[in-house]
Amino acid sequence: MNKIGKAKMLVILSNIIILMGSCIKDGDYGIPDISVSEPDIPKNQITTFKAIKSLYEQAVNGGNTTVVITDDVYLEGYVVSSDKAGNFFEELIVQNKTDDSNPDNDPRLGFKIDINKNHLSDTYQFGQKVYIKLNGLTIGETNGVLTIGKGDAVNVKQIQATEYKDIVIRSNDIIEIIPKIVSPENLTEADENTLIRLDNMQLNRFELGATFAGESFDEFDGLRLLESCDSGVQVIMQTSTFSDFKSLPVPPGKGSIVGILSRDFRDDFNVILPGNLADVNFDSTERCDPLEFSCGIAESVGSGNLFFEDFESQHNNRLIEGNGWTNYIEAGSEGWEAWSSTSTNASLGRSARFRSSGSGDTKNIGWLITPEIDLDIQEGETLHFKTSNSRADSSYMEVFYSQNWNGVEANIKTATWSILTDAYVAKDSDAFVEWLPSGNIDLSCISGTIHIAFKYTGGGQEGFDGVYELDDISVDYVE
Repeated sequence: MNKIGKAKMLVILSNIIILMGSCIKDGDYGIPDISVSEPDIPKNQITTFKAIKSLYEQAVNGGNTTVVITDDVYLEGYVVSSDKAGNFFEELIVQNKTDDSNPDNDPRLGFKIDINKNHLSDTYQFGQKVYIKLNGLTIGETNGVLTIGKGDAVNVKQIQATEYKDIVIRSNDIIEIIPKIVSPENLTEADENTLIRLDNMQLNRFELGATFAGESFDEFDGLRLLESCDSGVQVIMQTSTFSDFKSLPVPPGKGSIVGILSRDFRDDFNVILPGNLADVNFDSTERCDPLEFSCGIAESVGSGNLFFEDFESQHNNRLIEGNGWTNYIEAGSEGWEAWSSTSTNASLGRSARFRSSGSGDTKNIGWLITPEIDLDIQEGETLHFKTSNSRADSSYMEVFYSQNWNGVEANIKTATWSILTDAYVAKDSDAFVEWLPSGNIDLSCISGTIHIAFKYTGGGQEGFDGVYELDDISVDYVE
């Protein structure tokens, strides 16, 4: 292009720029305004979380599954979830309190807001105050937790991307949210959809080395079993397979975890959802695992018998007694009792059962201990039994042995008990109608006289109140 051509081109470009500028209003090319105008919500239109939950409960008591809000009212709350790390999807968790300094008549409560939009953390920051315009919204349950969305008298549906900003209205206030410190055994339905902290927790020893959600069997979420070093109560940690920390190993130590208390997809058990990797602070290298012992699994069972119990001589709904048993109630009011049933979850004739549901106790711990078993007279000793559970609900059963317990109840807790790691005991994830064999636990590498203990840990509170059954206990040897 010659000099004259270049000059003409510059003139044309200049004219285009001038023409474009004449069609644009002042300020359209300025820095985007990302500030939030403080919403002007009349105080008399702000309702409470407690009042909305009460409306829902009244609707349920009247035979409905949801309630539709028709009044021009708002909820004032704080965002306690973030989808930045990918462990929350198309939802906001909003609670009413930033700490627990308010009176008892204003409990900490929360709702899930179901929104058909991802990357919500770009709009709503963790700790941001919001006002939820409730008129026309539906309150109900999704996956077992209270949810606010669109819908009708039957279902809760998502708020759409075109309207959510007019429904969940941001404030300029962004504050520190202090998680509620609570023990796993004291968790209740009121803690759902709120930010909690569990202290002195660790990953169950059988899951050490597992990633948060990167195993081959993790289809949508990784479910990892955490346990309290104070009470032994277990809670499931749930991590999405879309989270950015899914492939990292769960820290093997113990410490605290911060997250939202929720329910699993099928509403079967409690889960805690950390917002990101930093919420799992298992920074202590110490663990609180019991002493473990293993001789392995025996290939066969001998024809001789040292001890056998099928509980047929016991009386239904009475504590197990006689035949050398020690039925020790360490905590709570319940103990191992005889039980017989022909229902769906039938007993094996008559069985032993521990049921903490309905006890009203915060914690139930019960030991069922065999009489002395001498392992020095014969060879090839094995133990086998069967267990079943009626939805264990985070309660659990363990099998121990001791070489130094002297048979006195007062000394049970001070004796040395080692867990028989080879014994399979029914778990919360097992079908509750099944009776599962323990396997033939090899005892032949143990010497001396021992006692074998079947220990149950649970409580009368929902989510910690399962039932365990035990039967056909046999210690055999090679003749």
